[in-house]
Amino acid sequence: MEQVVIIGTGCAGLTAALYTARANLNPLVLTGIMPGGLLTTTSIVENFPGFPEGIDGYELMTRMQKQAERFGARVKFATVEAVDLKKKPFVLTIDGEPVEAQTIIIASGAGHRHLGLKNEDLLEKKGVTYCATCDGALPMFRNQPLVVVGGGDSACEEASYLTRFASVVYLIHRRDSLRASKIMAERTLANPKIKPIWDSVVTDVLDVAQDKVTGVKVKNVKTCEETVIDCAGVFVAIGHVPNTQVFKGVIDMDENGYVTRKQGSETNVPGVFVAGDCSDHVYRQAITAAGMGCAAAIDAERYLAGLTH
Repeated sequence: MEQVVIIGTGCAGLTAALYTARANLNPLVLTGIMPGGLLTTTSIVENFPGFPEGIDGYELMTRMQKQAERFGARVKFATVEAVDLKKKPFVLTIDGEPVEAQTIIIASGAGHRHLGLKNEDLLEKKGVTYCATCDGALPMFRNQPLVVVGGGDSACEEASYLTRFASVVYLIHRRDSLRASKIMAERTLANPKIKPIWDSVVTDVLDVAQDKVTGVKVKNVKTCEETVIDCAGVFVAIGHVPNTQVFKGVIDMDENGYVTRKQGSETNVPGVFVAGDCSDHVYRQAITAAGMGCAAAIDAERYLAGLTH
């Protein structure tokens, strides 16, 4: 039986792993479908303390994992398929195998929100993507017009990154101003390669018949006028959906699927704690996720200590 099972290997999960490992709790850390979390899809992280020159997102997560492993954390490439939290110890079904755990830290993060268009799904990996830093340098996108959908920091970062490769980047946003932070918005709009398309939504992705992206249909939400923008790629950056589906109906969540916290990192189930983006729709920063991971580890450690007294 495991003392602590940590679900997720982003900033929250790996910080929790570091703290529980140093407390000699020998945590089992499950990667999920995206080892390292969303930060591995980021290029340079400039706002994580301690790296004055910035650090590559993938490298940061690799370092955090090595640090946790140094103290005895065991990282396993696996996903949780089902949970039984009605009895103690808890039982997790991990890739078909049952694993018992005294405590669980949910740090499962969030995934990319989709536009919800049929052709978006049909053309995924054929020009539709959710990560510019992963895919932007592909030959199919070089010296081509590209589209970014969104208006927050992520969309601005994607658009700015893509200017290295694209002939032009169309930034399509449903409002008439960006939601991004002031510095990010100013930097984006000052870039001559980025052309904002305001008050507009993407209604279709073309062209399934050619089995590749050739353009998007765009509708102006104020005039209802529809136009087609030719492009070789669509980069969707419209927010995230928490990876909490497996806990639905068992762990309390809000209407959007974010786990609700009680005191500290506690959930409604004693012995189950939560940290990071799966519980935070306000800050969603690497550093806040790491802080929450620390808190969840300390709470789990204290909970386990209480069981032995």
